[in-house]
Amino acid sequence: MLLVQSERNTLLASLTAVVGVVERRHTLPILSNLLLEKKGSKLTLLATDLELQVSTQLDVEAGEDFALTIAARKLFDIVRALPDSARVKLDSKDSQVVVSAGKSRFTLQTLPAADFPRVETGAGLGEAIRLPQKTLKRLLQLVQFAMASQDIRYYLNGMLLVLDGKQLRVVATDGHRLSYAETQLETEAEAREVIIPRKTVVELSKLLGDVEDPVELRIGTNQVTITLPGTELVTKVVDGKFPDYQRVIPVSQPRQLKANRQNVIQALQRAAILSNEKFRGVRLVMSENTLGIVCNNNEQEEAADEIEVSYNGDPLDVGFNVTYLLDGLGAVSTEDITLSLGDANSSMLLTSEGEAGFKYVVMPMRI
Repeated sequence: MLLVQSERNTLLASLTAVVGVVERRHTLPILSNLLLEKKGSKLTLLATDLELQVSTQLDVEAGEDFALTIAARKLFDIVRALPDSARVKLDSKDSQVVVSAGKSRFTLQTLPAADFPRVETGAGLGEAIRLPQKTLKRLLQLVQFAMASQDIRYYLNGMLLVLDGKQLRVVATDGHRLSYAETQLETEAEAREVIIPRKTVVELSKLLGDVEDPVELRIGTNQVTITLPGTELVTKVVDGKFPDYQRVIPVSQPRQLKANRQNVIQALQRAAILSNEKFRGVRLVMSENTLGIVCNNNEQEEAADEIEVSYNGDPLDVGFNVTYLLDGLGAVSTEDITLSLGDANSSMLLTSEGEAGFKYVVMPMRI
């Protein structure tokens, strides 16, 4: 029996939206599957890992309604391998699905849709806030690189989302550096504060486009729903207390260095070639209108570079992790940046006039 047929690129776009949620290894075999559910001319694809659920809809030719689950990665890899112009058909055959396009045929096992677990949308979700997709995407780009990964302090393995009146703030930290970004909302919202898991942030970043089309957020005490045209994410939040980010961000640093962003990036990349592979330390040596960059390694090798900057503070020699510096510099897109520093033992604040709501703090390291 013919279940559904669709253009290859249309089906692939929908599969791409949901397949990232599926874990490669899971104790529940059905979580390796994708729920396909057809009602009328709408086909819903749904994937979950019990913490995050993503569903998307596409229009298909009308036929009999059905619901089944099928191996997500296998279906994705099959459709991706087909020619762009292919028309994909899914036929049911006993407890299997036959995927065909042209002369290609693939027979996949299914599991009952009734056994597929769903993340239910809970009560207590706040009012919907809307903002352009490209605005939220940019906020995520400015902070997500600073999230921790598999840290024992589980509340660092995610991103803090703060609603405060007409302001939306996002913050991420791994304990060594902190990234902060904010934007203004058109309407005032009830104050809310949640930690969104790392995986949700990564998947949401892939789904958001550089477009003015709206994205809608509803924030609850233990759940957040994010709705885009045709796609919905439901995510649990991380239960924990996020560090007081406002105490971490320096308020008044006496030394201000202004520089061309690309010049700093290129000098750091050159010097980093000879950095210690384990500690990735780099020394920033500041003197009048000059920034020196020095790296050493265990083989007694040294790289030294120097660039012209705008700086008239006292001389300073301070060490940082070069990867952290490059991450922050790579996040902003403006031509010029400002580095604000205290002394050799205090953190550095990276800002840019072109990214007014962005602040990036890096802790120093002894070299």
